[in-house]
Amino acid sequence: MPVPIACTARNEPKAVPSEPPLWGSFYSREIPATIVVIRSVDMSFRKPLSEAAKMGSLRRAAIGRHKIYRVIVGMATAVFCAGLALAQSVPVVTGDQRVDKLLSQMTLQEKLRLIHGTQEDSKSYQGQAGYTGSISRLGIPGLRYADGPPGVLTRHTSQAETATMGVAATFSVNDAENNGVVIGREARALGIDVSLQPFVNIDRDLVFDRGYNTFGEDPFLTGAIGAAEIKGIQSQHVMAQVKHYVAYDTESMDVWVDDQTLHEVYVAPFDAAVRSGVASIMCSYNRINGISACGNEATLTRVLRDEMGFKGFVTSDWGATHSVKFINAGLDMEMPGEPAPGGGGTSYFDAQPIPPPQPPSADNGGMTDMYGGHIPEEPPPAASSTDINTDAKPDPKKMIEALKDGTVGEAAVTRAAGRVLYEIVRFGYMDGVQKHSVTGHAIEDNARIIEKTGEDAAVLLKNEDHALPLKSADLDSVVLIGPTAAQIDAIGINGERSVGLPERLVGPLAALTKISGNSNIGFAVDDDMTGTTIPASAFSHDGEPGLLRTGSPGAQTDGNINFTMKGGNALPPNATVTWKGSLTAPHAGTYWLYLQAVGTNATIALDGKPLGGTGAFQGGVHGDILQANQDNAVPTTDGLDNVRRAAELTAGPHQIELRVGPDSSEAPVQVRLNWYTPEQRKADHEAAIAAAKKAKVAVVFLWTRVEPVFSLPGEQNRLVEEVAAVNSNTIVVLNTSQPVALPWVDKVKAILEMWWPGDEGGWSTANLLLGKASPAGRLPVTWGKSLADYPATDPRYPERSSKGIRGKTTYSEGVNVGYRWFDKEKIDPLFAFGYGLSYTTFAYSDLKLETAADSGLAVTFNIKNTGNVDSDEVAQVYLGAPNAVPNGVQFPVRVLAAFDRIHLAAGESKTITLQVPARQLQYWSAAAGRWVTASGKRTLSVGASSRDLRLEQSISFTNP
Repeated sequence: MPVPIACTARNEPKAVPSEPPLWGSFYSREIPATIVVIRSVDMSFRKPLSEAAKMGSLRRAAIGRHKIYRVIVGMATAVFCAGLALAQSVPVVTGDQRVDKLLSQMTLQEKLRLIHGTQEDSKSYQGQAGYTGSISRLGIPGLRYADGPPGVLTRHTSQAETATMGVAATFSVNDAENNGVVIGREARALGIDVSLQPFVNIDRDLVFDRGYNTFGEDPFLTGAIGAAEIKGIQSQHVMAQVKHYVAYDTESMDVWVDDQTLHEVYVAPFDAAVRSGVASIMCSYNRINGISACGNEATLTRVLRDEMGFKGFVTSDWGATHSVKFINAGLDMEMPGEPAPGGGGTSYFDAQPIPPPQPPSADNGGMTDMYGGHIPEEPPPAASSTDINTDAKPDPKKMIEALKDGTVGEAAVTRAAGRVLYEIVRFGYMDGVQKHSVTGHAIEDNARIIEKTGEDAAVLLKNEDHALPLKSADLDSVVLIGPTAAQIDAIGINGERSVGLPERLVGPLAALTKISGNSNIGFAVDDDMTGTTIPASAFSHDGEPGLLRTGSPGAQTDGNINFTMKGGNALPPNATVTWKGSLTAPHAGTYWLYLQAVGTNATIALDGKPLGGTGAFQGGVHGDILQANQDNAVPTTDGLDNVRRAAELTAGPHQIELRVGPDSSEAPVQVRLNWYTPEQRKADHEAAIAAAKKAKVAVVFLWTRVEPVFSLPGEQNRLVEEVAAVNSNTIVVLNTSQPVALPWVDKVKAILEMWWPGDEGGWSTANLLLGKASPAGRLPVTWGKSLADYPATDPRYPERSSKGIRGKTTYSEGVNVGYRWFDKEKIDPLFAFGYGLSYTTFAYSDLKLETAADSGLAVTFNIKNTGNVDSDEVAQVYLGAPNAVPNGVQFPVRVLAAFDRIHLAAGESKTITLQVPARQLQYWSAAAGRWVTASGKRTLSVGASSRDLRLEQSISFTNP
């Protein structure tokens, strides 16, 4: 019989967290603060006693043992009941005994310290995005938050990973998880606790200037890749903060979206993140259906907490909090929080007084910014606002006042602090796991993952007559054309990501030469992004040659500006220098001036007007120091940052002024002023065409950052047209992160999309061009023929655009985003979602469907590599709409429901099974407020893209 225990408790507890700990056995010691009724204990010796009863000689011994056990249980009961009485005195907030006990010991001020950003001590500050303070008396540590994606941005250089769109193009959760491991390792090495990624918004609108940071247009793919990356990051004892919740998929700050679309498209990737155990979520700048995302109770509480069961903490995007009342809606932490002494910015959750208004900062026309400003090949910048959320109406009330007048209750503060503390405990940061020292990086281990991801991400868009891979016999007559042939376009554009290690940037040309052993591969730059140093003959001051230098170490004249480590004449660390004088243009024209620097902040003015400047800012939470890939598509060939600007000059002298000053790096100051004259640009272009005409194969490398939308910068399209006109074997390598128009697509033999592959991308590119690896990436976005093909940029629907109608953007396309819109409207894309070729071919057969244990589907089929090259294949499962669609419910023509990346040797055949999750069989019923399985007959298809479906079978569903 079970032995009764007398003590009881009436209040049911919240469930102990179900997710497993990341390490150790945290939950083995966690007992809810309020204990459930305990009626009895099943005695473990009961079965041995029964067996002993059959053996007379042991009967009395067993009975004696039974009495001893009763005494032990009685003693344990007394101890247990005493502990219960103590536990009853600790209020239940999180359901975690340790966290709730700590909360009960904290003062209100200490709780507030956990829920807003503050300034880290300058002696330890790493230039990271944010910091929350410690509570030393309770052993609660402060937290550092660093930007991505991808990678980790601090004041220390770190490795550049493959861009997010490239990671999505792998269609591999293994690659995504490994990239998460790299990000986590880098964060750990740099002393970071919270990595502000992944970015799981949807690539809905190509005009959105952060769309390149996404994992593409499909919510299922985005969720799977994002969840895998979270798993990798958090395996390194670093919290992931998934962003931006929610509907942050447009430039518009006023977004309206129906409930079904919100759940199925825009919330879905965050749901996948929550199920992966993500520690934190960042809410976004925009309003959702009229309410700020960071103060939206419907999305933060009803959807995120009640429906999805999220237990971690919600952080505002930097400056997205506009009222203390946001905490009542479900916001837990305000960032960046209290401003630095003497600084500007409004904060709410802290106790600091509101600082005086700061004078508005003038728009400098793109001369200087963290994204590199406007470079010569790009169209003139549009006017921009310095206010990231201009139509927000801040409430001036601070938290202390709100607590006094009852606008906010202390329970809300306790709840928010508890959510932050819960994750601090879960990650072991109170048990010695946290690391704030900066230590060595796992560079080689990370490099292998980055290189492989670059290979796996590559999408072969066209390969007529098997132009790729390059034949070894042709290498003596191959010419590579374009600046990104010699220098790898590792990151595309800076912003909020790791900038990379200059010493790792081996270009495709050098990698091809090294791997092939052929030193005769030709090169023509066409567009020289490093230029040549402006000669001393072009400079003068006060009628004398050269420029006048003032500042440390004193006044002198310099013939030109060329102070570098390579030249052995870099200026001392923290040098503050100004050069003034005249620059004489030999004749009128458009001159491209290049201000090149590292170890300093630098600016240039021409004829009394600012022309450009380096984009690093001290205290600007984006790394602080100037890094070599800050301001251009690529650094200079000798590893300097490169601020490139076009200037219309008349013949004769022009006033010029350059300034350099400390960037806090304590590194030698390197600075150089180069130019690219109109004559040299013309000569370089003509040389490229001549080299293409002479070669048997011409490989043209093309690049873009963000502008222009759906096009290539500068004269790159003309370059391809002219090369293809003189060389019938023209191959194009793309380094983009969004689709662009390809007006010459029918005039070239092959097109290889390499995205922005990271530091090791030169090796990845060379391996693919030489056939050392077979491309098998797939498009995570639909590649349209024109911008008007896409739902958000179709001129028939102005309400969908970033401008919207009277500033209001409505997602009236509903669930039909990306390829779903192309299917609905029967638009033929240039390249379909999920599309990609390889150096072999595959056959699909023998489709079978079964109901899986989780009420989803098990989809089994055979794939055979029918070619003679080993390669991966990405198998994709799509589910069609039911034959009878319920009234008021939206269904796309088909949706991605499962995928996997499989390796097959030449001639090999494999039978594989893909799992379609139950959720992919459901729709969100706005009327019922729940997920519902769609009844009726549906078609399940299997194939190599959304428009290349090889197998299909009908299946019927009944709504339970």
